[in-house]
Formats: sequence, structure tokens, C-alpha cells
Amino acid sequence: MIEQTLEKQHLITPFLKWVGGKRQLLPHIKALVPSKKTYKTYMEPFIGGGAVFFDLQPSKAIINDYNKELINAYNVIKDKVDFLIKDLEKHKNEEEYFYTIREADRTDDYSKWSDIQKASRLIYLNKTCYNGLYRVNSKGQFNTPFGKYRNPNIVNKKRLHHVSEFLNSIELRIYNQDYREVLELADQDTFIYLDPPYYPLSNTSNFTSYTAGGWGEKEQIELKMCCDELNKQGIRFLLSNSSAPFIKELYKKYNISYVGATRSINSKGSNRGKVKECLIKNY
Repeated sequence: MIEQTLEKQHLITPFLKWVGGKRQLLPHIKALVPSKKTYKTYMEPFIGGGAVFFDLQPSKAIINDYNKELINAYNVIKDKVDFLIKDLEKHKNEEEYFYTIREADRTDDYSKWSDIQKASRLIYLNKTCYNGLYRVNSKGQFNTPFGKYRNPNIVNKKRLHHVSEFLNSIELRIYNQDYREVLELADQDTFIYLDPPYYPLSNTSNFTSYTAGGWGEKEQIELKMCCDELNKQGIRFLLSNSSAPFIKELYKKYNISYVGATRSINSKGSNRGKVKECLIKNY
């Protein structure tokens, strides 16, 4: 029984590879997260792949992301996982087929696809595209090329089932809204982990395109103003971002820790590898 429980916990992990994923930083992040006894609700307004959420496994949570395809996948895994698995099994690891599926969001028919089909497409593309990189153009259309992997794990039934069971076992609210609207739901019994699009360390490291539009200095400043408001209300938050001078100056009144992470998203190969990131908290 104990072994089965440990196996379940091990399999409650992200079902997607996501830009800026936090799996490798989990030990550092967990060391800074307050004890579960000190808060009732866990909130993550930029859920992404959900590495921290799945690792902490809170009993009550609010998760959100502005990417509607991503949030649709969370909802489908929660409510229709068996139908999702059945649809995933139809996909083929073939280049021509990949591009046919990738181009679907450029057609009028895509609006008629079911939530299950859209979630299946997202997971399939994530597992078979180059570097597992979810990226869209200015129109919100997926544009990562085929990955040419020999045997990608497109259908991980056991993981999907365990993730679905977890999402249904807790008191969970899932939103697809602007993060500012979700932050309004927080109170002093809420702990918030913020993992927004990072401010670039250099011009070649900028990557914000998992939703159309992207993030710049204006958006970073707006987020910091929200953090200031949370701080005034006595609501604890932990925030991840790059160690760019702009970010360090922006959050200089808060507690900043630095951690090393390996990142591969850079237009120059020589700039890929170990980078320093910030973990910023108000407690």
C-alpha cells in the first residue's frame, strides 16, 4: 500500500513540457514555501506545466493561465481523461501527419473541434515537436517544427490517470483569465506562487510566446505593482523571474534568493546552459 502511494505521488507530475518549467528548481522553491499549516489555499496564477503545484499537492488550490489551450487540457484531464487517452492513441509520430495537426488552428474548422480533440492535439504536439517547445506566433498559432524523435511517449496512460485522480481529489478551481482577476480572489489565508514570463537576460534569450502578445517591461512593472498590493494586504507570495538587473532593481525591497538553472531556450547556442534566476518573497 505504501509503495502504491509513493508510485502515485511520483506520477503526479506535469503532463507537458513547458517553457521555464520548474522541475529542476523544485528543491530550492520548496525550501522557501511556507508550511501548509500556515495557509488554507494555494494559488498559482501562471500555472504553465504545474511542476510546483503537482509537487506540493495542496488540498485546496486555485490555478490559472492565460493560455486557453493549456487550461482546456487541465479541464479535460480532470473531467474526461479516458476520452482523452482514446483520442491520443490515434496520433502518429510522422512528419507529414505532425504538420497536418499543427496547421489545424489555421483553419475555420478548428473552432468546431471538441475540447477533447484540442487537448489531445496540444499534448501530441508537445510530445513530438522540437524540444517540447510550446510556441505560438502573433496570431496565437502553434509554430514549433517537428522534433523527429524515434519513440516519443505520446500516451502516458498511467500518468494521465494519476493526474486526473489528483485534480479530482482536491478542492480545485481552474481559471483561464488575466492573472490580475485571479489575484483578487486571494486573502490572508492564501499562499501565492507566481511564475510569470521571465524578463530576458539578453536580447537573444527573450521568449514569451506561449500566448500571443508577449511580455515586456510594462507587464513586469504591472505585476510588481500587484505584488506590492498583495504585500499591503498581508498576503504571502513567492515569485520566480530572471536575475536581470531590471528585475533585481524592481523587487529590491523584497527578499531575493538566487539559484542556478539550466535553460535551453536561446537563439544562440553558446548562450544556452546554466543561468542565475531569482526567487523573490515578501515574508
